[in-house]
Amino acid sequence: MLNRRHLRVKVLQALYAFHQSDTREIKQHEKNMLGSIDEVFEMYIWMLSLISEVVSFAENDAAERANKHLPTADDLNANLKIIGNRFILSLNDNRDYLIALKKYKVDWGFEPELAKTLFTTLKNSPEYAEYLAKTGDTIQTDKDIIKFIFKKVILKSSLAEQVFEDKFIFWPVDRDVLQALIAKTFKNFSSEDYKQNHLAEITGNWVEDREFVVDLFEKSIRFDTPYQELIAAKTTNWEPDRIAMMDTLLMKMAITEFVNFTSIPVKVTINEYLEISKEFSTPKSNSFINGILDKILIDLRTENKVKKIGRGLIE
Repeated sequence: MLNRRHLRVKVLQALYAFHQSDTREIKQHEKNMLGSIDEVFEMYIWMLSLISEVVSFAENDAAERANKHLPTADDLNANLKIIGNRFILSLNDNRDYLIALKKYKVDWGFEPELAKTLFTTLKNSPEYAEYLAKTGDTIQTDKDIIKFIFKKVILKSSLAEQVFEDKFIFWPVDRDVLQALIAKTFKNFSSEDYKQNHLAEITGNWVEDREFVVDLFEKSIRFDTPYQELIAAKTTNWEPDRIAMMDTLLMKMAITEFVNFTSIPVKVTINEYLEISKEFSTPKSNSFINGILDKILIDLRTENKVKKIGRGLIE
């Protein structure tokens, strides 16, 4: 699921788009930001659907083999055990999943060879042969082969990689989140009673997390000018053009949290943005941002502008 760091990245992406855009409609950019978060869940549903497609292709494969000009005995008696896989049956019986399929208009018809290619890889693996030969299966052993399909077949497929990258603009960034959502789904699907099995949620508490991303986005824009002045005062030896835009945005977001988010500890804020800078900015950004934020924080505390309560008091 999306944790607070992932959500900060979504805000960072939205702020970058806002400052690069000729359109300064805050609500439209905010809508786009929330849409990019929802797109992570959409990607998750498409991936679950692809897993189901791969499993379902076993029937197509069996029909193709039976219709050969000279089918063998094995061709005429293909093992369709995987069609009764409990995880897949539970997934296809899940009301929320079925609703999401309709919401996102999930249909793999645009890439008809993908499921076939993936199933062929699966069919030729020793893990699949072992699964077909195994008896006394449980929902746990059924999940094991689905995990194999996801991790070792789909995620290792260059074709699947290309399809998701083409369909979802933030695939390279959101791929890790997707894996976490799928892992949570495997954990959630543990009951023989399918009604007890639930999809993963996009965040731990979307009501609170939605408020967090919207507030962080809006306040970072609202106080852009004064926070820019704070940064400028501590970077007098730097030409503005030499400071990476991502560094500036990350520092503004951090200052926004220092001043406006009373329940978030200062140390957490600094650590989060330093980690994000490692992935989204320059190699030297980490130490640069850390040094500037330390200086700004001293001034803010001297002026009594950093007021933390509750969990925010943790150092």
